[in-house]
Amino acid sequence: SRKKMNIPKNAINLAKYFEGFYSKVYICPAEFPTIGYGRRVNKDHPSITKEEGEIYLTQDMIKSLMGTIKYCPILLSVEENKLGSVVDFVYNLGVGRLQLSTLRRRINQRDWSEVVKELNKWVYGGGRKLPGLIKRRKAESLFF
Repeated sequence: SRKKMNIPKNAINLAKYFEGFYSKVYICPAEFPTIGYGRRVNKDHPSITKEEGEIYLTQDMIKSLMGTIKYCPILLSVEENKLGSVVDFVYNLGVGRLQLSTLRRRINQRDWSEVVKELNKWVYGGGRKLPGLIKRRKAESLFF
């Protein structure tokens, strides 16, 4: 019997901490209209409650989890926190970034010290280093 995939707790905690909750649309540092815990939306999206934000977060996290597993199946056989860390990365930057990255190769090689180096390269938004991304990558790195 296939056990139900749960979203790793640390992925949810990382996303909530670094995204923060916004009930109204705001423009994120990468210039996208965003709401809740970092969901991209149209700029005329109505305000949401915290409960609705949680639902969006769960839906988007499931997508991030599936994308992470697709490209880094090795993460199913290591500590859940490593999986969760990469799920947060994908939640933040999108699965396309993982798919085409050296980070993906290093994860699948279980080269954890190189994974840390690769993670910490992903700190640019709008062509500049963003303090929030530097902190977020450091936090994700701690699980490796």
